[in-house]
Amino acid sequence: MTVLRRLLAVLCLAAPCIVHAQRGSGRLVGLIVDTHTGTGVPQAVIVQLGDNRVATADSTGLFKFDSLPAGIVRFMVRAPGFPSARLVVALTVGEYMERRVDLDSTAATAALLKAAAPTRGAGGQPLPLVSVEAKASLGPRFANFERRRATGAGHYITRDEIEKGQFSSLQDIARIVRGVNVECGGGAGCAIRMARAPMRCSPEYVVDDNVDNIFGPTVPVRDIEALEFYTGPADVPGEYAGRNAGCGVIVIWTRSGPPKRHKK
Repeated sequence: MTVLRRLLAVLCLAAPCIVHAQRGSGRLVGLIVDTHTGTGVPQAVIVQLGDNRVATADSTGLFKFDSLPAGIVRFMVRAPGFPSARLVVALTVGEYMERRVDLDSTAATAALLKAAAPTRGAGGQPLPLVSVEAKASLGPRFANFERRRATGAGHYITRDEIEKGQFSSLQDIARIVRGVNVECGGGAGCAIRMARAPMRCSPEYVVDDNVDNIFGPTVPVRDIEALEFYTGPADVPGEYAGRNAGCGVIVIWTRSGPPKRHKK
């Protein structure tokens, strides 16, 4: 072992060593979007966590990374005037993937206005209080559902919305989701297809975080607590990205126990 290698070995014992960062053949093309305006965010900086490679979005918000390793790859996204965001993708060897990252300018703008507001001691005029409401939590079991719902990518439906709509089947629920088609006829019942799916392929069904394309399409509506619809590969989150992402993904969360009894 050379003196340099010995030195590197000692340093890696004291702190995480990224000298030999893995490279691969994967490729990621992404779009940074302002959720408030719907436009691209130019000059956003995207950092690949692990080897600290940096990409900068162009004038339309587009960026790309080449030579990415297979497996879970994490990125940090930063842009002036926006809160930072994280992007996680799961790549296979040589896979090409497209992703959209939403940045919330509304929250950032509010923070900037608050920081720039004059204090009462400087003669500023106090503003009336504003009531801020957030969606009620579904509980610890649905933490990942709520995390993804906060990003704005995909379509999310909760038990309250299912009961309010008085839906009788999963197919009935799918009819109200933009970008989703329900095809019926031929004596085989109804099938859910994504409008952007190639060759009318069927979406991947994930039931309680497990892929289940047999039980998934027939889950009784009374057992569904929440739903996530991803109509194409650009919407599918990293944890569900796979070979069938191009056909879309439907994530089904079932009830963890008997229905709650409402007090009369």
